Amino acid sequence: MTLPLRTLTGLALAVAIALVARRARSLAPSGTWGAIAVGTAATSAGWGWCGVLLAFFFSSTLLSRWRRERKERVTRAIVDKGGERDAWQVMANGGVFTLCALGAIVAPSPLWAVAGVGALAAATADTWATEIGTALGGVPRSIVGWRPVPIGTSGAVTVAGTVAMCAGALGIGTVARATGFDQGVMWPAVVGGIGGAMADTWLGATLQERRWCGHCREATERRLHDCGRETARRSGWAGLDNDVVNLTSCVVGGAAALLWRVVTARVAS
Repeated sequence: MTLPLRTLTGLALAVAIALVARRARSLAPSGTWGAIAVGTAATSAGWGWCGVLLAFFFSSTLLSRWRRERKERVTRAIVDKGGERDAWQVMANGGVFTLCALGAIVAPSPLWAVAGVGALAAATADTWATEIGTALGGVPRSIVGWRPVPIGTSGAVTVAGTVAMCAGALGIGTVARATGFDQGVMWPAVVGGIGGAMADTWLGATLQERRWCGHCREATERRLHDCGRETARRSGWAGLDNDVVNLTSCVVGGAAALLWRVVTARVAS
């Protein structure tokens, strides 16, 4: 199939899936446009790119809807954004993958796939860890000091979430292999997925902006707290919100996948 035909096919497929996701309240209006852009770019790069993106999208969507009411209830006062993903969230998770897909079209190289799938594996691992860890409960513990923290706090882990993180990375690596990528993409993607998700957790615990509601005397990530009052920055870097952390973790995931591919290739030679 030629590139123009593949692009048109990808656009039609992306529009159809995005509209269904919008009707299911999985995407906000801006997120719908973002998903169309990401899906079109992925399909233009090849069906393998499309396959791993669909695996991420459908698994993340299904997991976000699993026990949705419970998750929103226990995290509402902390988490800044709800279940409908906006354009910033779509690009934070799929932006690096999209750039790599475009790179594979403009300047073909197998390394684009390594970096792109590694970045998407990081987004998948982090999403699975968050959704499954929150749904199953358990006591989250901050990786700084290992102290118990409220459910939904960035930089915290649970046993279920950690297992889900590894499963998400392995899942994307497996799908990549099944959709035509070789083992030179699969295992670097698994390493990148786990490495990127761990970077996300570390950034969330150390540098991510944390806010405080003086009225409720509660820590939160929201600028407007659940009580309706403005919150104040308490710690962390100003502007380093969850979307920026997710984007950074995808960059780390892509870089870790590339590093693993280069190192293992040299060892093998």
